Amino acid sequence: MFGKKKQKLRNKYDALLLDAIDLAAAQWEHAKQTQRSVREEDSELIAQTKLEGAKYAFLYAEARRRKVRGRVQSSIIEH
Repeated sequence: MFGKKKQKLRNKYDALLLDAIDLAAAQWEHAKQTQRSVREEDSELIAQTKLEGAKYAFLYAEARRRKVRGRVQSSIIEH
């Protein structure tokens, strides 16, 4: 009776956390590719890549702390 709403909220925010992790991973990968493709790196580009990596690491650590189970992506699994 009292725990049902709490479980729904947890599931909702766990799903939002997983979406945020996916977005952060994509942004970090994009930042790394941009840094590799630019001929002359500047400190702002390096800082942006480190920031995106830190965002991803923070969200990933939060998901581990909350023991969130993720979705399996078919693009990662090789047969």
